[in-house]
Amino acid sequence: MRYGFVIDKQRCIGCHTCSVACKIENNIPDDVWWNRILTEGGDEMDIPAGEFPDTTISYLPVNCQHCENPACVKVCPVGATYKDLETGIVRQDYDKCIGCRMCMAACPYTGVRSFNWEEPRYTLGMDLGSASSPKHQKHTVEKCTMCWHRVAEGEEPACIAACPGRARFWGDFDDSSSEVSALIRGREHAQLLSEEGTNPSVYYLI
Repeated sequence: MRYGFVIDKQRCIGCHTCSVACKIENNIPDDVWWNRILTEGGDEMDIPAGEFPDTTISYLPVNCQHCENPACVKVCPVGATYKDLETGIVRQDYDKCIGCRMCMAACPYTGVRSFNWEEPRYTLGMDLGSASSPKHQKHTVEKCTMCWHRVAEGEEPACIAACPGRARFWGDFDDSSSEVSALIRGREHAQLLSEEGTNPSVYYLI
């Protein structure tokens, strides 16, 4: 299987619901986001480009691209970053991670990984989300896991059901009858930095 995401840019309203759902489900520490919504417009978030009334704005959700040919896996000296052969999900083993950050340097997608310099901190002082989500650790790299703990139980990633605009889709690209396969067959689409040869498993419908 090759699990991945399709994101419809025409439907994304930049509400950040997917980011919040991801943060809660995975109990992500303060100041860390695995799923970011970038504004394609002005210089600041939610600011359009141009001058009224001739303005344009769109949104670009960005998380780990779960590449078919991941650069991060090739450089990890201890196998902490690896590709799950059954699902195609690029995963991170916190217990093996030595904090060298080679994966961060090799990844062409700026900002999809973060490094825990200190013990993870939480504003509420307590865990949220799924009890089966991986526990965060000091001096480790982390990123979107595609909610593999949910996938293992036959569920879809938390960001999918949370999207109020129905802009996010998830499924198996190796299954020609899947919804995600049908979407990229029927619509013009793009991948981020396709020239890098990583073949991301995130497709953006234009």
